Amino acid sequence: MIESLDLLFSASLWAAVLRIATPLIFGVLGVLLCERAGVLNLGIEGIMTMGAMIGWLTVFLGADLWTGILVAAVAGALIGLLHALLTVPLGLSQHVSGLGITLFASALAYYLYRLIVTVGESPPTIDPFRPLDFPILSEVAFLGPVFFSQTAPTYLALALVAVMAYVLTRTPLGLAIRMTGENPHTVESQGLDPTLIRIGCVMAGSALMALGGAFLTTAAFNSFFPGMVQGRGWICIALVVFASWRPGKALLGALLFAFFDAYQLRLQAVVEGVPYQLFLMAPYLLSIVALILVARRAQVPAALMIPYRRGER
Repeated sequence: MIESLDLLFSASLWAAVLRIATPLIFGVLGVLLCERAGVLNLGIEGIMTMGAMIGWLTVFLGADLWTGILVAAVAGALIGLLHALLTVPLGLSQHVSGLGITLFASALAYYLYRLIVTVGESPPTIDPFRPLDFPILSEVAFLGPVFFSQTAPTYLALALVAVMAYVLTRTPLGLAIRMTGENPHTVESQGLDPTLIRIGCVMAGSALMALGGAFLTTAAFNSFFPGMVQGRGWICIALVVFASWRPGKALLGALLFAFFDAYQLRLQAVVEGVPYQLFLMAPYLLSIVALILVARRAQVPAALMIPYRRGER
């Protein structure tokens, strides 16, 4: 019992929380942007898988790490464009299209990987992002290892939370996005095109989702393998509801899930006689409980999943 409590004061635990939360932060920001504009994107699991594969493959073929991140974002945006075209101008079911995108993007990622890469007994690897070293700051007790020994994409994810919060709440663009998710006909009356806003948000959101996948293969790990996303996309969708579609709370939700995940990994080493499957289940069960407690008070965007047709009321 004492050992399990001591873990809470371990710098390595909280450093791991930030690392585990990073792909979730990218993903939850992507989902939030799509849904703020009124589009549900259930294709996130496939988009993250494609981002993971394309980002890794780009670096494996000789490009630098940041180019791999950029190419992954472009690939995610293109897949998002497909989802947007099916659901916004054509008005098809966002559920069906999103699940189709997940199946399509995941299968395509695995196919391209097998087609291009020769896989032996172990998957090929790349040289991933290394933790940055901040002179003096990295040596500060506790805070140094936690906040100042992360990889560059982690700082990018944290910065994007602040950027999205500012854009959505403090800029005309953010107001247009939020109103498109609430009442697109009001946006139309102001001379803006809700269709283009929704398409743009789905593409940008999908690019963010792909960055979450690319982080897994270029920073958290150094190789790509099937199933590595492990349901993180579905967790991001739940975290957006938990956060009531607010970037700041979305960050807290991602950190909360990451804490559960990092803590259960360490508990397995100090608690004996408990099946490890129970530890693996714990982050998801606790996330479900948190979601139940918060979801009833969540204010869903009024036009979420409602097709927009010009001139109709």
